[in-house]
Amino acid sequence: MANEFTDDDDALLSELGIEVEQKKHAARTPREERIIAGFEDIQKFVAEHGRPPRHSVDGDIFERLYAVRLDRIRELPEARNLLADLDHENLAAGAEVAESAEDLDDDAILAELGIEVEQSPITELKHVRSAAEKKAAEDVANRQKCEDFETFRPLFEKVQRELDQGDRETRPFELKAEIQKGRFFIVEGQKAYVAEMGEATLTDQGRTDARLRVIFDNGTESNMLMRSLQRALNKDDAGRRITDPVAGPLFSDTANEGDDTTGTIYVLRSKSDHPIVAANRDLVHKIGVTTLSVEKRIAGAQLQPTFLMAAVEIVATYELYNINQTRLENLIHRIFDSARLDIQIPDRFGRPVKAREWFLVPLFVINEAVEKIRNGTIKNFVYDPNSAALVERNL
Repeated sequence: MANEFTDDDDALLSELGIEVEQKKHAARTPREERIIAGFEDIQKFVAEHGRPPRHSVDGDIFERLYAVRLDRIRELPEARNLLADLDHENLAAGAEVAESAEDLDDDAILAELGIEVEQSPITELKHVRSAAEKKAAEDVANRQKCEDFETFRPLFEKVQRELDQGDRETRPFELKAEIQKGRFFIVEGQKAYVAEMGEATLTDQGRTDARLRVIFDNGTESNMLMRSLQRALNKDDAGRRITDPVAGPLFSDTANEGDDTTGTIYVLRSKSDHPIVAANRDLVHKIGVTTLSVEKRIAGAQLQPTFLMAAVEIVATYELYNINQTRLENLIHRIFDSARLDIQIPDRFGRPVKAREWFLVPLFVINEAVEKIRNGTIKNFVYDPNSAALVERNL
């Protein structure tokens, strides 16, 4: 049986003038080259740290990227053979790493950490899509008409009212555990309601999943998997969870022991020479809420489009305790939405910007609204520009 030549044998034969026929390697596809390049980065990490990369929330950003990449490689059926000659540490065939970043690709991890990184085409595996990812995309796309949508329409309308009133908020989607029966999300620009959730199952990788019935506010539905909805929300830059209604008072106007969250409703007038502002100086007001001092909030007003690129004067403030700033501001803006000023101001670079927090409303009505906020009766009122008064709204 013939012995195989080693590299040293080849060198010796070469010095003796004997040519050795070299093994020919088949040309690799760009996809295979990307897999190998990504795997070599992981090997460098292992050589430096003496262990595979981990999905640690406190770990280095690149370690988390390599951990996700290793997961991806292990899921590729062709990777084991492709990397057989390189995988001296038996990484590609190793056990699954922790589930904490199970569905996050490189971009998703960076987005969660608020970091934008321009990736090198040598090290990214963005175009390597697993079968599970392709199935997730199909699940999102394959929607059908919801035959009993009229049953769900009032739920969507109620959620929208609660968002307008500040009883609900939208927050970035974070965890698979947030997907539960009865919850609302925003995905691909549409509200989605999880109407049904089947029994939890385990995937081949030992991860939990469940079949959902998801109703969308455009009258369609999908029987997608929980992991499919999760991936769709992670990949959608505007993907959001709609929070549940918050029980209890919006805020109190007296301090209780332990209350250290204070805030201020402020009312400003602009010194802008914009024709609309100049003609209605006593009626044009900016109404906002801040947990800072108002003086700090308006510092540099003349440089900010939200302040109409002009100095402002403080005409009223109302200090409050135990507030939720976002909910309170949404509520105030909902009350005065009919009097919202449609005004556009060029910023410092000449780009047009719409200022959204200015209203054509007299100060005495703002005072009345704040009083109704304090006594808890404001939810039934809106501002009527024709009568310049707060009126009960039709629910």
